[in-house]
Amino acid sequence: MKKAIASAAITIALTLPVMAHNSQKEHGISAEASDTIAAPFDIVHAKITTDGNVAVFHIGVSGRAGESKPAPSGQLAGSEVFSYVWPTSIDPYEVGFDRGAGILALAVTAHPDFDDTPLFDENGDGDPGNDGDLWHSHWVVLGPDNACGAGALKVIDIPEGTNPRLPKTWPGLPILIDSPGWGPLIGGDTVEVRVPFEEIGIVEAASYDGVTAGLRVNESVHAPLLCVADVFDVASGDLSLPGRVNN
Repeated sequence: MKKAIASAAITIALTLPVMAHNSQKEHGISAEASDTIAAPFDIVHAKITTDGNVAVFHIGVSGRAGESKPAPSGQLAGSEVFSYVWPTSIDPYEVGFDRGAGILALAVTAHPDFDDTPLFDENGDGDPGNDGDLWHSHWVVLGPDNACGAGALKVIDIPEGTNPRLPKTWPGLPILIDSPGWGPLIGGDTVEVRVPFEEIGIVEAASYDGVTAGLRVNESVHAPLLCVADVFDVASGDLSLPGRVNN
C-alpha cells in the first residue's frame, strides 16, 4: 500500500497546478486558496475527528461546496464523476474488504449518468435507481493502474471469476466499492460525513489526506472500469497523508 501511495503522490505532485500549500496545522490540514482551481473543489481545510464512536470527515473549500456537478452525457461509457475524497491509512479489511486490498478512501460523489446506491432512494421519489446525480457517500479501494494514465489511480477492479471479501452494502459493480448510505452534510463551504465504527480506535490511529477529483468510466466499460482522470486539488499538496485524526 505504501508503494501505491508513493507512486500516486509523485504523479499528483507533478500534475497539480503550482500553488502555495501550508503544512499541516492544528486541527487538520490547511491549504492556501488558489485562483487556478474551481472554487467548489479548491481545498482550504481537511480533517477527520471523532465524536464517540463516530468519525467525522470534513473538507472545506474556498467556494460553495457541492455547487458543481458533471454534465450528463446520457450513457455510462465515458461518463464523469465528481468527488470529495479522504484517502486514509485504514486497512480496507476494517470496512469489509480484504486485508491490504489497496488505499481505503471515503468519497462523496455525484454522477448524473448512473446510480450506484441501489439500496437507497436519495431523492425520495420511490425509485432507488435514478439519483446518482445527488451527492452520496462511498468507501472505495484505490490502487495505481497505468491504463488510467502514467501513475494514475483507479478504483480497483474485481477480476471475473474471483470472489474477494466485500461489504454487505456492496452495490454489485465489478470494483471495490461500498454504498453504505451515510448522507453527506453539504452546506456553505464544507462537506462532512459522519461514519459510525464499532472500534473507533482504528480511526484514531489513522492518517489521512483530502482530495477533490474527477473520475471517468472507461469508454469500453471494462477494466479498468473507473479511473481517477483529473485531480483538482490535494490538501497536503503531495498526497503524503500527513493528517492525524483529532489533531
